[in-house]
Amino acid sequence: TILHETASLRFHRRCYYRRQSDGEVETFPALIAAVTDLSGVVTGVQRTWLDPTVADKASVDTPRRAIGRLLGNGVRFGVVDDIMAAGEGVETMLSIRCVLPTLPMVAGLSANHLAALMLPGTLRRLYVARDDDPAGDMAAETLTRRAAAQGIDAVILSPTLDDFNDDLRYLGVDELRAALRIQLAPEDVARFMRTAESAPADRARVGATRLRA
Repeated sequence: TILHETASLRFHRRCYYRRQSDGEVETFPALIAAVTDLSGVVTGVQRTWLDPTVADKASVDTPRRAIGRLLGNGVRFGVVDDIMAAGEGVETMLSIRCVLPTLPMVAGLSANHLAALMLPGTLRRLYVARDDDPAGDMAAETLTRRAAAQGIDAVILSPTLDDFNDDLRYLGVDELRAALRIQLAPEDVARFMRTAESAPADRARVGATRLRA
């Protein structure tokens, strides 16, 4: 799958990883995600270390670390106008982006940060991609409540499995597309959804979206 507007992501072939147990430094390939505020200023970064032999995270104690000013900010895909989607993980949002390639999105990087996400003043409708666990429920409910208080139509998107990355990995892109189609406003399906006929390459999934969240 070709994912559009992913300038917030970079790949590092040999990113340093310092073990917490003894301070020793190792290197692994890593996905680097820039965290930005509403004006586009970089406020932090998330590093996800990868296993170079399989499509999974590196086998280390903390394969994902984020630094910087994260609260209220996120990893952004596309430029927001009136509609966007928000969720916890980068992999979750990239999975959804496989079938909604032009819908602006943001990953808050955790349940607490998603709940505190700052919303653009131009936003008219917000889709909240929840993870199916208590923390995910809390984050989705908090963010939708905040959005409603700002006059924004907030819609919660629910995965079939634990999250939308699992839906893509285990159920496939066609099932993911079908599950999202019935949860979106009809006009947003027409505006943002990539059809199976127009995207035969969807079945070749991007490696980053196949990582276990």
